[in-house]
Amino acid sequence: RLVHLDLKGAAPRAQYLEQVLPLLRALGATGLLLEYEDTFPYMGPLELLQAPHAYSPVELRALLSQARAQGLDVVPLLSLPLQFVLKHREFAHLREVKALPNALNPHKEESQALVKAMIDQVMALHEDLKWFHIGCDEVYYLGEGEESQQWLQQQDNTPEKLCLSHIKAVATFLASSYPMVTPIVWDDMLRGMSEETLAESGVPQLVQPMIWDYAADIHVEGKVQLIEKYRRCGFSKVWFASAFKGATGVNQSLTLIGHHLRNQLEWLQVASRTPTDVLKGIALTGWQRYDHFSVLCELLPVAIPSLAVCLQALKNGGYSEKVKENVEKLLGMSNLEIDSFMSTSLGTFPGSNILTLVTQICFYLKSSVDELLERNRYVTGWFSPYHRKRKIIHPIIMHHFQPDAVSLLSKWNTVVQDLQAAMEQVFHKCAIEEWMEENVYPSLQKLQQVVDDLDEA
Repeated sequence: RLVHLDLKGAAPRAQYLEQVLPLLRALGATGLLLEYEDTFPYMGPLELLQAPHAYSPVELRALLSQARAQGLDVVPLLSLPLQFVLKHREFAHLREVKALPNALNPHKEESQALVKAMIDQVMALHEDLKWFHIGCDEVYYLGEGEESQQWLQQQDNTPEKLCLSHIKAVATFLASSYPMVTPIVWDDMLRGMSEETLAESGVPQLVQPMIWDYAADIHVEGKVQLIEKYRRCGFSKVWFASAFKGATGVNQSLTLIGHHLRNQLEWLQVASRTPTDVLKGIALTGWQRYDHFSVLCELLPVAIPSLAVCLQALKNGGYSEKVKENVEKLLGMSNLEIDSFMSTSLGTFPGSNILTLVTQICFYLKSSVDELLERNRYVTGWFSPYHRKRKIIHPIIMHHFQPDAVSLLSKWNTVVQDLQAAMEQVFHKCAIEEWMEENVYPSLQKLQQVVDDLDEA
């Protein structure tokens, strides 16, 4: 049971992750799937790939050592097709389609050299690895570049074969350089391929596919048939991937636990119909962005109750009152809600204060500001945009809503300051800034502007 930490947005400070590891272990995790992206401390010519908040080698070694001490296997994930690399001007010449940073040009020797250099650097910081996830999902536009178009005009060449040859090249490098490590790939590019194409490619002997589906009602029968197809092609093992957050809305701020619990229960049904010697494990994905360029979805501390429920359900083969009580005990929560967003959520787990404050903001900030500015008749009738622009208001009318506006602003400023202080313990400045600009400032600034306009009027 691997817990996926998606570090391409709101990457938690290393100290926070170290605090969370014992809890993950207690909840039933047996490993971590670490999707570093630009938070890995790349060196030399690759140093420009590092984000300003990237982990230092010292921080990363300490974190990995802590994971080992907790008995957690670590699986690094290098997300080919490398959007976070191809966005840089220095690597733009390696794009499959010049204008788009979506896929690497597989025909260039330099592309292969880049991937190998990145794998070597990641491997150098990790000890005793058994698996290495090489991504390969949603590789859109592969086959649309000029060189690929020429390659596809040759007899028997197809986009599927192009994709498989790319996977094979990376997997072969891993197999020859690091024979103790097995490559894992996301399976979505393989699903639609014929058994013959897959079998002939030689890829099934080199990698283990991770079948992902984050829906609350995955097609169990379809998954069972897909696993049988993969076995017939020559894949000896398969992995599953569920989700505990980051899969129900691109700009979602709170996690609906019920959706993710149902997703795990569906996967348990698939597992019950999969031979035990074929199923290697499951990764509980926790996406932090839908891709490298999209906004943040639920922050890790906000989704810990969902992760706890999901892990415990997988560990215990289902969800019951007893499992719920165990989750509440481990999180220090007394009111775990599954099928609705918890309007009050107190706990004692690391980062629980962030969940409490984010919940307050998501439930009440926008609605309270809208109530005052759009549904208070004194504001809409006597301090409309027309009045505000000209800074005119009847003095009597002010008394009907100015105290409410000032008090509401003061209340929300206090909550936001508390949240900022709590977030600083867990996140770097860039993540806090982004979250605030997306979720707080639009409403807060509207309210501040009305108070300022009132003063001037």
